[in-house]
Amino acid sequence: MTLVALPDHLTCFLKLGDSVIVTDKEHIIIAVNKEFETVTGYQKEQTVGKKAGFFKSKFTPQSTYESMKKALAEEKSWSGIMNNHKKTGELWHSSITITPIRVEQCLYYVGVFRELESLKQGVYFPDHKLLEVKRELLRVLAVSCEIRDPGIEEHLVRVQKLTELLLRTHSKMHDLSLDTTFINNVIHSSIMHDIGKAGIPEGILYKPGPLTSYERRIIELHPLMGKDIFNKITTSASHEFMSNLAVAENIILFHHEKWDGTGYPYRLKGNDIPFEARIVAIVDVFDALISRRPYKDSWSEDQALVYIQEMRGKHFDPEITDTFLKLF
Repeated sequence: MTLVALPDHLTCFLKLGDSVIVTDKEHIIIAVNKEFETVTGYQKEQTVGKKAGFFKSKFTPQSTYESMKKALAEEKSWSGIMNNHKKTGELWHSSITITPIRVEQCLYYVGVFRELESLKQGVYFPDHKLLEVKRELLRVLAVSCEIRDPGIEEHLVRVQKLTELLLRTHSKMHDLSLDTTFINNVIHSSIMHDIGKAGIPEGILYKPGPLTSYERRIIELHPLMGKDIFNKITTSASHEFMSNLAVAENIILFHHEKWDGTGYPYRLKGNDIPFEARIVAIVDVFDALISRRPYKDSWSEDQALVYIQEMRGKHFDPEITDTFLKLF
């Protein structure tokens, strides 16, 4: 096999502080820089002439390779995360950008790797893994806080699924163009809405008969208790997946506020109630109505929908109510 020489135009890339490999159009390596040798342990003589993927591992998703191949076939730059092997056998987690460059009608690919382990922020989590960790963490916290009720997990999961359906439908119907991160935060945080009930005595929480005014006041403290529990859980956490959880706090604290200002704990009114709390409020009430509890029988879905309609503009945001009713 005859190796293609590295054009002078591309030698400047080998001076970068990150690991660099340059390949020909067939993805055969024609040059690597010193940083690549230092980080991977592979010397120039051991890499030049080999296919660029010779050090890849089985831990990079196939979808990553497919995305890369598609972009490069169209002569577009591509960026992604790869898990490759160093010469020692240990994994090399890196962010990589591959750029197609034509020099005198010949096509080359310049790959720039940045080792994620060396980043000051610490351990790296891909976005999809970050979402999975956050979702599972919040689920465990929510179920743990309400462990006294054996059926609570089913309720929480239903609230989460219906929250996602309502949120996405409402955003589409009203062209809200909600940020993806915000949507995910609302969906994942909805499962936390009632963690404050962990602080309510069981004799009040599951009382079969009417509550006294004193007992009602105790119940109405659970959003504040929930906020306190949530803050204690998250205050000392420094990792990224425990940051940006203001949405969860808003849902916990305000999901019992009512559109007409008669809710609790702060008697907020209308748009003063955070949007995410208004979404979860209607979903929570609906699922509570159609669920059997120790202190009540379940309503039929039709009965619950009639009640939701009656509470339009009173308990619930009118526009969100209209969207919710269209789901059934």
